[in-house]
Amino acid sequence: MRVICDFDGTVTRQDTTDWVLEHLADPHWQSLQDDWLAGRIDGAECMRSQIALIGGSDADLNAVLDRVELDPGFPDFVDWAEAAGIPLSITSDGVDYFIARILARHGLERLPVTTNRLSGAPGARRLDHPAKPAACVSGSGVCKCAASEGDGPFVYVGDGRSDFCVSDRADILFAKGALAAYAAERGRPYHAFDTFHDVRHALALLADDPKAMLGEAASV
Repeated sequence: MRVICDFDGTVTRQDTTDWVLEHLADPHWQSLQDDWLAGRIDGAECMRSQIALIGGSDADLNAVLDRVELDPGFPDFVDWAEAAGIPLSITSDGVDYFIARILARHGLERLPVTTNRLSGAPGARRLDHPAKPAACVSGSGVCKCAASEGDGPFVYVGDGRSDFCVSDRADILFAKGALAAYAAERGRPYHAFDTFHDVRHALALLADDPKAMLGEAASV
């Protein structure tokens, strides 16, 4: 068994990219968000255009990132997974610099992360998509399905639209927010959760018996 987690709104209590945009970007970022939600542009184009609108110095950016709240149960969940020998990674359609800054603040920089890459300088920032293969049709900057490939069953923990595609591949799904609504609409079994304390408790009950975990009826 292995666990793959979304980051924004899952490992963190708020969407980190939106938080940065709200504090440092030209207000036009919201119009781009509306275009994405309406299907006029895809997620990757939306993110690239929004990141280009971020102003402020590196110090300004760091100050905003240092106010992002981590899920209160996540550090303990990481400790539990490591003690149990369960591989844990983060796959996010967010921004590498944002994620690295937040994880380092909590001593969690050791976690493997697949995400988009921030480049450029203050006032001329760019977003690149090294984890988006040409064949991916999700429209996101990161192909979470490709990032989830590996041996054995996997647990996915997420909350948003960028998690829709990969959630259909997960053997066990923990969902909240838009992802929970998506799963419920399709009759997809999932475990509802609020914090990673809930995820740890559910997995701890079954971690010694993967077959039982895969056969367990998920709560909706």
